[in-house]
Amino acid sequence: MIRIFLAIALSWCLGGSVLGQEAATPSATSRLRLTFVGDIMGHGGQIAAAQLEPGYYDYSPGFRFVAPLLQQADLAVGNLELTLPGGPPYTGYPMFRSPDELALALRNAGFDLLVTANNHSNDGGLIGVQNTIKTLREYGFWQTGTFLDSLHRDARYPLIVYKGPFKLVFLNYTYGTNGLPNRKPTIVNLIDEKQMEADMAVARALEPDAIFVVMHWGDEYQLRENQGQRDLTDKLFRWGADVIIGSHPHVIQPLEERTVVRPDSSREQVLVAYSLGNFVSSQNKKYTDMGLMVEVELEKDWTTQRTRIAGHDYIPIFRYIHKDTNGRTVYYALPAAAFADASSNDPLPIPASTRASMIATLKAVREHLGKFGSSERKVSIAELIPGSFTTGNE
Repeated sequence: MIRIFLAIALSWCLGGSVLGQEAATPSATSRLRLTFVGDIMGHGGQIAAAQLEPGYYDYSPGFRFVAPLLQQADLAVGNLELTLPGGPPYTGYPMFRSPDELALALRNAGFDLLVTANNHSNDGGLIGVQNTIKTLREYGFWQTGTFLDSLHRDARYPLIVYKGPFKLVFLNYTYGTNGLPNRKPTIVNLIDEKQMEADMAVARALEPDAIFVVMHWGDEYQLRENQGQRDLTDKLFRWGADVIIGSHPHVIQPLEERTVVRPDSSREQVLVAYSLGNFVSSQNKKYTDMGLMVEVELEKDWTTQRTRIAGHDYIPIFRYIHKDTNGRTVYYALPAAAFADASSNDPLPIPASTRASMIATLKAVREHLGKFGSSERKVSIAELIPGSFTTGNE
């Protein structure tokens, strides 16, 4: 009880957990769209491609065609699987240290919330954890999963986000940090079931409209979830989660909608996406060049004061490495279906061999997810062109 009071009181004083609270005049029902993407990586090739001149980086061109989709969401969420140490050396695998300009590009593209608990959280050492949090705050992101110290965690975790009339709670955990210990006083949330159950109790006590848990788990490059993921999913739903979003395997794993019975005997629909794959990276293993953008729509009934998942869908996102006539390389995140169906005069001509590979992977993703009843939202080129690089959603 003391922890709940402290979290609420400090969140109001510090403004961390309740940024973006908005007044709203609800009708009979209210709706909210959330968009989630997979792993935002920072390989060496991406850093080199973003460098325009020594000390100056620009990642924004790569998000040109997904920005309109992100900006359609009321809240766009991504997994930042790298550190922002605030200065060179910038490195890719195995120690991910990227320029702060990547965060700026993500904010301008439309992201609102970035989770930072993953196996690369400690790649930048103490400064990496601290500066990542500081930079994301400065650019106006909500952020959770890593913390400056225990006071920071107590005050801002679980993360509370207000959007219109909706009160949402977010939690984030990782299976490990590649053997790199936490540098005190910073904290990286690890998968510790006793701690997670306690955190979920706090989340429920906050009485949010929905609880979202973002998990960094599973086996890399495997198209199906493992037993550990399934067991922990069952527990998280039992503890009160409404939506579970997974990352780490770098390939797409199933989306499943379930019906669960809550402690008050009510039956509710819940959703798990075991892995969204990569959003953008330089990986070239099979299927690592395709990830998912998952859209979840919440509906709040003001008569019953209950919120439900009104719908969900996915948009496949293809990582395309483009080299322009000036010799510059750009790592694009492309809505795959739009570019697979585009005519020869589309805004970003793709070599025939690359397009064929994209279409083949898209087909495989559709067949894979179709086994679990998942539905795709088709996106056209026309929907992508009007987008601009404003932060939106505010």
